[in-house]
Parts: sequence; structure tokens; C-alpha cells
Amino acid sequence: MSSHIQNGKPKTGHYKKTFSESFEQPPMYVPVLTYMGYGIVTLFGYLRDLLRSCGLEKCHAAQERKEQKDFVPLYQDFEHFYKRNLYMRVRDNWNRPICSVPGPTFDLVERVSDDYNWTFRYTGRIIKDVINMGSYNYLGFAENKGESLSSVAEVTMTYGAGVCSTRQEMGNLDKHIQLERLVAQFLGVEAAMTFGMGFATNSMNIPALVGKGCLILSDELNHTSLILGARLSGAIIRVFKHNNLQSLEKLLRDAVVNGQPRTHRPWKKILIVVEGIYSMEGSMVRLAEIVALKKKYKAYLYLDEAHSIGAVGATGRGVVEYFEVDPTDIDVLMGTFTKSFGATGGYIAGKKELVDYLRAYSHSAVYATSMPPPIVEQIIRSLKCIMGLDGTTIGIERVHQLRENARYFRRRLREMGFITYGNDDSPVVPLLLYMPGKVGAFARRMLKKNIGVVVVGFPATPIVESRARFCLSAAHTRQMLDTVLNVLDEMGDYLQFKYSRRSPSVRPELYNESDFELED
Repeated sequence: MSSHIQNGKPKTGHYKKTFSESFEQPPMYVPVLTYMGYGIVTLFGYLRDLLRSCGLEKCHAAQERKEQKDFVPLYQDFEHFYKRNLYMRVRDNWNRPICSVPGPTFDLVERVSDDYNWTFRYTGRIIKDVINMGSYNYLGFAENKGESLSSVAEVTMTYGAGVCSTRQEMGNLDKHIQLERLVAQFLGVEAAMTFGMGFATNSMNIPALVGKGCLILSDELNHTSLILGARLSGAIIRVFKHNNLQSLEKLLRDAVVNGQPRTHRPWKKILIVVEGIYSMEGSMVRLAEIVALKKKYKAYLYLDEAHSIGAVGATGRGVVEYFEVDPTDIDVLMGTFTKSFGATGGYIAGKKELVDYLRAYSHSAVYATSMPPPIVEQIIRSLKCIMGLDGTTIGIERVHQLRENARYFRRRLREMGFITYGNDDSPVVPLLLYMPGKVGAFARRMLKKNIGVVVVGFPATPIVESRARFCLSAAHTRQMLDTVLNVLDEMGDYLQFKYSRRSPSVRPELYNESDFELED
């Protein structure tokens, strides 16, 4: 580990990787049948709505009271058509109650529905040792074993469970300062600031950085928190195709040449917003090329490493380390502690001037309650473990184990004939199911095999790209992964979703295109 680190900071030149991603397209009959499936379900949805309006079927959805019939409607009935007639049919696959630590396995409270998933009742039975393939527990720090957790218990006894104040008032603890210094050291930047909620780290800090007269260039697959922060900022937003450098450069060139709409004045700021690993696609940002573009056009770069920090890179320092990019070339480094660190919250890191500015002007910094001390200590112990400051090699071993698990799992899925998305080293592995009927059937049958999975469909994904999303963990043993793979092989044959033909992508936005020379 020492060969990759100098004075606790990442050292470049050791882990450069070839950019390799897959976005294979299915045979033509698959999207055709998928659209037909949604069409049939929608048709029956209209029929059931007609039966409800006639009183022939009970309506469980929220409705206005009869005495409010002359009021402006509070509930837009048609807007809930999808939830009422499609989502409810498969609702049992989400919000399942967990009653244990979300480690490589967990315990699940069994529930059943007597009214087609409108309500649930609990049977009292506990489903034991379900293999957890859905949590973001990338490095396995969501655990309740080990002597290292004793420090979290000690901090709880000393500081209590909550702070009950903001950082600017009575909630600034020495533990917060220690954590921020450790985060800055880990990332190799001047300063860092932590926040109690990862979602709010994006949505509340972007409005503090850009505003009216500024331009945000956002990747089309960016997370909702980034989209919300961009909208709240009041800046003009333009979207470029995912990881498409030609699309981004065209927007940058137009922005520089034409300036603001109508007035044609230069933009006050141009901020490029991207993620390290995209949580629905398992795709990694083309960071080196985007850094070259932002330098060429004098823009700023905001990098969200929520899913990549701790999960990729030789020493777990994210895509910045993975692609051997100087961290000082990233203007705003953002990440969360909710994945690899087994905690909650997020951070913004970069130059000291940036962090000092956010301490004064970020809504999340001024108004939000400070991060609870036990959570701070959990992050500190995880960081020290990854950095080797605890005197062990456990952290770096987990980083390497996660990479091995991700590569092994992806390779086996491809060999079986499944279509998967994303980068070869990404621990987020989407397995494409496509057809709506197979989404619910897949999740239910996997649970019967004692495997917990996350299935995702429209509107979180394109309507024809419903999928199961597996999140690999360093805590997964090879035996666990083989168990899951064997069941997947069986399910793939039974439900017939081994669609792979290893054909190249026909989506132009996913091509590896570049028509400019990168600066040194």
C-alpha cells in the first residue's frame, strides 16, 4: 500500500486503466414485446379506472372528499395512473422491511398482501440469511462485528447520539474538524466540509456556487440530487449526452461563442456537472477527457463521487485516482459517506477558498443540524482503515476484494448470456430485464431462493430498459457470488432474459467519440 501513498495522499502513476464499458443492445423483438407489454397493461389500466368510476371496483387511491368536489383538486388523478395501475402490481418488491445489519446477508420480515399490494400485513416470520445484492455496502463497513466499533460506542457515550444544533451555532464539534481534515488528506486537496445528508450536499450546495447568469452543463444520466440543485440555482441548464465528449464540447463551444441568450454577454460561470459512477448504468465518467475540455474552455468541473469514492482506484480514492487525474484539477469534489463508509452524510472538497465560501453561504451548512457524533466516528474509523492509519491492511484488502468481486461477477454474467451495462471495474452491475412482467417475477423468485435484489423500472429508467441492479461488496464471499450466479443462470432460462448477442451499441451517445486533441 505504501507504494501508492505518500504522506497519506494518493500518488499517481500506478493504476492507469483502459476505459472499457458495455452498453449492448438487445434483439429487436425484445423492445417490441416490451412496448406491447406496457401497452396491454395500460389498456387494462384504463378499463379498471372505468370500473372504479362506475363503482364496480373499489378504489384504494387517495381521493377528494365529496364535500370538496367544488375545490381545486389536491390530487391529480391521471398523474397517478402509472402508480395505480402498474406500480401497485409489483409494489411488493420494494420497501421490504429489514430487521438486521445490512451486511452481505440480512434478515427480512415476511409480509403478504390480501388486496393486490395496496396494503400489507406481517406474518411474524423472519426470513433468515438472505444474500444482500442490493445495498451500497461496497467495502463492507456496514457491520456490527470487530473491536473497531468500540470507538463508535465510546463516542456515543461521550458526545451523545445527536448534536441538536447547526455547525455555525453550538454544533461544531472537534470530531467534525478531525473528520474534515482526514477527508482532505484522503482526497489530496486543501480542505473539505462535511454535511449530514448526501442528497442535500448536492441539492443545497450547487445553488451556492452558481446562479443567474451562469451555465450548467449536466450529463443526461446525472442523479436527481444534482438535477434538483441545478434547478434551484436559477442557472441555465443544458444537458449533454452521457459521456459523449463531442456533445459536451459542442455545448462548451456554443457557450463561449454565443454567450448568454438575448444579451450575448459572457457567462459568469460555466459549470460541468458529472458523476464518478452512474448508479443506474454502472458507467464511469470519462474524467481525463472532461478535465481536458474544461481546461480548454476555461470552465469549472463539479464531480459527484457518491458511488465511486472508496469503491474504485488502487487505494479507494475514486475515479480521480482510477484515471490518474490530479485532484487539484477538479474544482469541486463531492462525495457521500452513505456507500463505501457505512454511514450517512456527504462532503465537498477542494481549495480552501471554496470550502470557506460554502461555510458561509451554503444553506446546508447554515441551517442543517450537524452530523451526529457516532456517525462522524464511524466515518473516521472507516477512513483510517482504508488509509492504513489504523496500522492494518484491512482497508486496502477490502478495496482489492471489491474489484475482484466486481470483475468476476460481471464476467460470469456475460458468459451466461445476460446483457449488462457499465464499466468492467464498476461494483454497480445492471442486468437488463426489459419486459415489465419479468421485473416482478424475477424479484419474487429470487427472494424465494433467499437472495435479495433491487429491480428498477420506469420512470427511474427508460421505459424499455427495466433492470435488476446488483451492488457488489467486499464482504461477499466467492461462495455467495457463485450461489447468486447459479440461481441467475436458472432464472435466466426460466424467465428467458438471456438476450445477449454481443453486438455493438447502436446508441450514438454511447460511442467512444472524440474530435479534438487533448491538452497535456
